Amino acid sequence: MMHSTPDNRQPKRRLKVWYDGACPLCVREIALMQRLDRGSAVNFVDIANGADPSCPVDRTLLLERLHAEEDGRIESCAEAFAAMWRAIPAMRTLGLLARNRAVLSFLEWLYRRFLKVRPALQRLLR
Repeated sequence: MMHSTPDNRQPKRRLKVWYDGACPLCVREIALMQRLDRGSAVNFVDIANGADPSCPVDRTLLLERLHAEEDGRIESCAEAFAAMWRAIPAMRTLGLLARNRAVLSFLEWLYRRFLKVRPALQRLLR
């Protein structure tokens, strides 16, 4: 008699994150995330030198804000960060907290404020 046990384990999906590799702030942030991503759960794609044909988002938008693809959905801004955090074990708790609407709204508010000062910060870091 043969016993077959179904294998319910599915391969862990890799999250894809598009970032601006010409932005010194972005490079530092992504470098930190890459160090924390010991399991290589995130596929980081630098789009500074050209478009990624697998991404349906316009390259100009990709350069303006962080974007991520999670479970087939494209997210941007704070939601993209939250998706990235959920994929990295050391950051997972923060990513799960961001599923709360109030928390995500606050993170989005912070991200929008950051976007306004980003050009000045980039100039300082160059």
